[in-house]
Amino acid sequence: MIFGPCPPEDAEGCILAHRTALPNRVLKKGRRLTGQDCAEIAAAGIDGLMVARIEPGDTGEDAAAEQLATAAAGAGLETDTAFTGRMNLYAATNGVLVVDADAVTAANRIDPAITFATLPNYSKVLAGRMVATAKIISFAVPEEQLGAAENALRGAVRVAGFSPRKVGLVATQLPHLKPSTMDKTRRVLEDRLLPSGSTILSEHRVAHSREAVAEALRSLKEEGADFLILFGASAVVDRQDVLPAGLDLAGGTVHHLGMPVDPGNLLMLGSLDGIPMLGAPGCARTPKENGFDWVLDRLLAGLEVHPDDITAMGVGGLLMEIGTRPQPREGKRKGEAARIAALILGAGKSSRMGGANKLLATLDGKTLIRHAAEAAAGAGLSQTVLVTGHLAEEVGAQVEDLDVTLVHNPDFADGMAGSIRTGMNALAADTDAVIVLLGDMPRIGSDVLKRLIGTYRENDNSLIVTATADGKRGNPVLWDRRFFEALKSLSGDVGARHIIGENPGFVAEVEIGSAARLDLDTPDALRQAGGKLPEPKG
Repeated sequence: MIFGPCPPEDAEGCILAHRTALPNRVLKKGRRLTGQDCAEIAAAGIDGLMVARIEPGDTGEDAAAEQLATAAAGAGLETDTAFTGRMNLYAATNGVLVVDADAVTAANRIDPAITFATLPNYSKVLAGRMVATAKIISFAVPEEQLGAAENALRGAVRVAGFSPRKVGLVATQLPHLKPSTMDKTRRVLEDRLLPSGSTILSEHRVAHSREAVAEALRSLKEEGADFLILFGASAVVDRQDVLPAGLDLAGGTVHHLGMPVDPGNLLMLGSLDGIPMLGAPGCARTPKENGFDWVLDRLLAGLEVHPDDITAMGVGGLLMEIGTRPQPREGKRKGEAARIAALILGAGKSSRMGGANKLLATLDGKTLIRHAAEAAAGAGLSQTVLVTGHLAEEVGAQVEDLDVTLVHNPDFADGMAGSIRTGMNALAADTDAVIVLLGDMPRIGSDVLKRLIGTYRENDNSLIVTATADGKRGNPVLWDRRFFEALKSLSGDVGARHIIGENPGFVAEVEIGSAARLDLDTPDALRQAGGKLPEPKG
């Protein structure tokens, strides 16, 4: 191909390199110029054009893209029509994308004008999703280089389609694990299985012992399960722990423990008489992507997973927990310039109050939620967000005269984490730090919040400032913006205590006495504090 300037009178049959405006129309880039086009260009006073002239032995961009894409397409893929030097490949079925990375790299090194790009290897894809594209950058490429790229790419991309499986679920129980948490775990797993058409054949909830696990596994196999998943009430931390020991006792094999993917480190891979078995890490109780997904999807697509495959997952294996690890070179906004907000959690059902909403209880002539809102209002904060849930209108009415942003968490029954996420998403984009307050701690006043703020501003390493009572950590807690993504990633009926535990070098404590641990969860606690529940509505 010859590329360069050309006078209009010599440009017939050439390909126009750049968009060209004429008095009555526009000629688009890539147009093959006709004699009429050239005459109008000359009449418009344009004396030179940038064009491409196809030479013998060249293949035009659309035909070249089609050849590359067609060669690369393996099973489970569909193509569309080539246009502007591009041809795309799409998944024809739900499954896992499998790419010969070496072949793609080899093809891309033949000629800079020949390019082929894909989604990450082993991506889960749904039917209709674009998974790869062949793009020719120039208007034509030499047939020799195109042929070499075509040979390199042949069959390099495919989608391994999912096969429906009958999943046997074993879930062990300990006193700390709520049945509602186990119910939600099953629902999350069912959602994960949907793209493959797989279903849970049966769930066995058993004691957290090797004997109970072994018996459940054997029973599920007899019931016809062709895929086994184990959720332990506590994490697998050793080869002799309950889940691997239970698989051994059942006659199965543990192929691998652990993986370099975070979250997902505590995964177990095994089998029982040829039936794949996965021991799920605790993070798989949530819908957030984690290492469990990566292995589950491959197995559901019929792909073998070996220990070497798992140990190769470390590059790219740092997922959502990155938000809990602040970068030391990130600087705080100094002094009074820091914008600090308050987030008040007021969405709970008050299940221990016997039906009443504790936030509407009164103490010292004010409702509990009013105490929290006034404390925030008096602390000189940039914004106050109140998350509502149960009896949202009644709770919101208590603060309607204050400068408070109300946001509703429709999933408040699922636990505290959802309310934290809802509130964090309502903060102004320029917020530097947030104080998270519980709505049922009326002895937290503006003075306490100001002390937390003062400690935060004094030291660049004080990224988490927590109130304490006699040295024991309580509430409220101030969080620097470097932890905002971690707070938004919380799930379930838990707070953020684990983030504090993971970052001891960034934690500062402010002793405020008993107020840090005084929350009024029961009628007795409320009465002892001098408060009273709201009158029931007639």
